[in-house]
Amino acid sequence: GSNRVVLSLLSDIIGEKVGKADADFVREMTGFAIGGVAPVGLANPIETVFDRDLFDHETVWAAAGTANSLFPISSDNLRRLAGDRICDFTAPLD
Repeated sequence: GSNRVVLSLLSDIIGEKVGKADADFVREMTGFAIGGVAPVGLANPIETVFDRDLFDHETVWAAAGTANSLFPISSDNLRRLAGDRICDFTAPLD
């Protein structure tokens, strides 16, 4: 996308320090490799936060289990399925 995550903003939202997860941590927490973690439907749900800009799009393409698999979902359905935690924590890429 055209934005980057601002870790300090995300940390403030979550309420604890956050950082970029490594591949082992992602697989351990989700069962999937980096790039394949779907925003919904995980066997062990994790806290999910969505940036407000994502919902400017009618359709969102999300990971579907592998780095090469995607599925389309309306932003309204994504919001309904994954919860309504929509925040501002990105900035435009330089």
